[in-house]
Amino acid sequence: MNGQITTTEKMERNNIILIGMPTAGKSTAGVILAKILGMDFVDTDLLLQRHAGRKLKDIMEAEGLAGFLRMEEEVCLSFASDNTVVATGGSVVYGEKAMAHLKALGTVVYLHIDYDTLMRRLHNAKQRGVVLKDGQTIEELYRERIVLYELYADITVKEDGHSLEDVVASLAARFAEGRE
Repeated sequence: MNGQITTTEKMERNNIILIGMPTAGKSTAGVILAKILGMDFVDTDLLLQRHAGRKLKDIMEAEGLAGFLRMEEEVCLSFASDNTVVATGGSVVYGEKAMAHLKALGTVVYLHIDYDTLMRRLHNAKQRGVVLKDGQTIEELYRERIVLYELYADITVKEDGHSLEDVVASLAARFAEGRE
């Protein structure tokens, strides 16, 4: 199996929750994984945009950091699904209640990318709606979040040196074992 996967918990729930930094490939991998496994797909960033009636960057500008995180947590707490791959926003891990709810719904998979990969992929943090505190650098954000991703992850996939196709194939094989 390609990709480096470590597991901290058995997969007993039937949703797959993807967490990780912006550009880790949660949405892209999630859509492909859902197709392979015959599951539904949901992106919580899109749910948040629909709920707020605006783009992520516009929510950040209007509501500020605290308001954005509160709205993101509300959306995640109201989410319930079955047999679904869920791509979350990178900042979802700041909401303890949201993460407890998501963990109750499914297996949390952390798509880990290294800092250099993040910087290569992330071109415009503001346009993308990346949640940064005033004066916070991307490196500080990265170091702060990886601790939270590791805390909540049931499975960690280290993408380092692996293509997105390899990562998806590894996850599909892993989750297909429990579905057959």
